Amino acid sequence: MKIWLKTQPNKVFRVDLYYPFRLELQLIMFTRLYIHIPYCRQKCPYCAFFSQEQTGDDLALYAELLRQEMSLAAENSAQHHQLDSVYFGGGTPSLMDPHQVEGLIQQARDLFGLAAKAEVTLEANPGTVAFQRLADFRQAGITRLSLGIQSFDDRMLRSLGRIHTAQQAREAFTEARRAGFENIGIDLIHALPGQTGAMWLAELQQALQLSPEHVSIYGLTIEDDTPFAEQFADDSPLLPDEDLAAEMFEMADDLLETSGYEHYEIANYARAGFRSRHNSGYWKRDGYLGLGAGAHSFLRDAGHGTRFSNVADLEEYRTSLDNGVLPRRDVMPLSRPDAMAEHLFLGLRMSAGVQPNVFEREFGTRLQDVFGPKLTMLQGQGLLTETRSGICLTRRGMLLSNRVFQEFLP
Repeated sequence: MKIWLKTQPNKVFRVDLYYPFRLELQLIMFTRLYIHIPYCRQKCPYCAFFSQEQTGDDLALYAELLRQEMSLAAENSAQHHQLDSVYFGGGTPSLMDPHQVEGLIQQARDLFGLAAKAEVTLEANPGTVAFQRLADFRQAGITRLSLGIQSFDDRMLRSLGRIHTAQQAREAFTEARRAGFENIGIDLIHALPGQTGAMWLAELQQALQLSPEHVSIYGLTIEDDTPFAEQFADDSPLLPDEDLAAEMFEMADDLLETSGYEHYEIANYARAGFRSRHNSGYWKRDGYLGLGAGAHSFLRDAGHGTRFSNVADLEEYRTSLDNGVLPRRDVMPLSRPDAMAEHLFLGLRMSAGVQPNVFEREFGTRLQDVFGPKLTMLQGQGLLTETRSGICLTRRGMLLSNRVFQEFLP
């Protein structure tokens, strides 16, 4: 099982549906909206998310399709809660015209309601933004910027296929501050081909010089069906070995925490008050609605929740909407064992871990009665520990998190 942290569900059962989708339940709840923009100026060779290179007026046409889908979704939803967060992800959402983004935010406000202090995030590639564009996004209603810097080393950026330089990354951050953004996150990737520990330390130091509110640290994963999968085998000598990759993780953990960042999730660090509210909702199993080709959703309902995805094909996506049909696929109502497993392997991603009283309140049974032997075994292996806040991953457990999570799969 592969866990994606943007919109991917944790487990799906393939069901092809081509009829208007409606969950006939007493309550359907989502407090978060994800909008997927599947266009890039240039596709990165390591990326497995659904996206393609933009041409012509693709984005203007796609913005209209998003508006159609949002209206259809509202007609087919029993939503009664305001949105606490909206997240424009991709792809490269910063290729969108700020007026298009503003229109989508306003439509979400009109159809679903938007909390007064909702978090509205836009992912941005540093090679696609300058001061005025950033100022326009801020005026459009974006409150949080997520800059996909990935590296401050031009050699690493070239190997990753990024369209920006390290200097452009620094300039984009500076211009975002000048445009009025007070909540900026940056993404960095480690364990890159040819990267050493000293190089990674220099990356971290440059990131800290910018003083962002949020830092996400990801180890490079070679995903199937990507150019990197053809270029690098798992045991490629060009990639840092597991020991060096672990050392890089620990280096980041030590440096960021001593610099005032809270390590609140395996890959995420934030200054006080600046956790990503949207992504935190995923790990807490809050309901979220995904719009756009390739987007995924999780709706809380009278059962244990339902996961589904949108078709990851732009032509099928357009045809479905033109026919007045929501383009949803892979519908999976979760069973009780599914939901309990998700509660564990998503909750354990957070530094606070899993709280036994919360588990019992949601499922009507004690955590120890369901997972006691496995929890004891993982604690004995030094992968889990019990604290006042709950049952948490140890640092070693974070490094081996996939091994831990597999233990809870039904």
